[in-house]
Amino acid sequence: MMKNSDQVQVNSRRLQEEFMELTSIDSVSFQERLMADRLKEKLLALGFEVREDQTGERYHGNAGNVYGYLKGTVPGPGVLLSAHMDTVQPGLGKKAVLREDGVMTSESDTVLGADDVSGITEILEGIRSLQEAGIPHRDVEVLFPVAEELYTKGSREFDFSQIRSREAYVLDLSGPVGTAALRAPSLISFTVQAEGKAAHAGFNPEDGIHAIRTVCRAAAKLQQGHVDEETTLNIGLISGGEAGNIVPASCSCTGEIRSYSHEKALEVMRQVEETFRLAAEEDGASVTFRSTIDLTAYQVDREAPVAEHFCSACERLGIPFTLTSTFGGSDNHNFMYHGIPGIVLSCGMYEVHSVREYTRLQDLELGARLVAELIRMPS
Repeated sequence: MMKNSDQVQVNSRRLQEEFMELTSIDSVSFQERLMADRLKEKLLALGFEVREDQTGERYHGNAGNVYGYLKGTVPGPGVLLSAHMDTVQPGLGKKAVLREDGVMTSESDTVLGADDVSGITEILEGIRSLQEAGIPHRDVEVLFPVAEELYTKGSREFDFSQIRSREAYVLDLSGPVGTAALRAPSLISFTVQAEGKAAHAGFNPEDGIHAIRTVCRAAAKLQQGHVDEETTLNIGLISGGEAGNIVPASCSCTGEIRSYSHEKALEVMRQVEETFRLAAEEDGASVTFRSTIDLTAYQVDREAPVAEHFCSACERLGIPFTLTSTFGGSDNHNFMYHGIPGIVLSCGMYEVHSVREYTRLQDLELGARLVAELIRMPS
């Protein structure tokens, strides 16, 4: 463990003010323009070369992914740090308040935006504090993507040939600082459209083909929830029909499959499609099945340098650490897909995607110190 005199000291007041400033910026998915502009200003002030891509234009949004590169003060491999710019709804008119116990919450009935401003502020303060201390550091790359909350659509469009680092840390996991996820699932979303035949429900229902019944019969045959210990299936929305006195001619449903095994996810997808097709055939209906692979499963070895460096950094700071898995998605899926070894770090955000979301100032401080430790050259 390092001596206290060797550890980077963060500016708590500045960290708090920056968090409150950034959470006050409206930045829902594909509307990140103000956030992108402010982060570019902050990166330039830290000495980064900064670029923004055209992802927003591709999705009819108003901002692209923000990338920055900072030359290190010592030779050696660089480090990529990432946190996304967008928030979920309700995310307009946010304002953070600091309670006497150091907990920060939303002032009103919006999300706080700690997901993922916690990660952003920890990255900025960690770099800034290291520079102020004059401590040697490796090359640093940052990527602040748009639209992470929409199945990582923003970073999916990023040109990864720009990335020089072979070690990535994505600050986008709930829970206390010191937790890192080495494994995450595949996610396949699907939509089924069933077409039957309309008829009067009172006079001649036998002449109709009930599309809602077809969809519900198929859904009832599927094992939903946990298919096995590493795979889930859910049908979350069913919609169809015109009126209570009409046999419904059409019905659609949407759902998702998640699994730590990509092959299992694909197999469940095939089973879902076949179940719907058989139900439609039995009823004389027809179905159209569409699926999209939104995320591809990955697992990082415990002995991989990115994991070892995280554990070593926590040990030097005296932070208890945990290596775990997540069943959610993050931009790290796209890093791993493009051959950049990465792990997802907790950044002290809690009850995210709800108006109960909160963070603690001590979490932000510890996260910033961890960022500084990850990019400095260990003594």
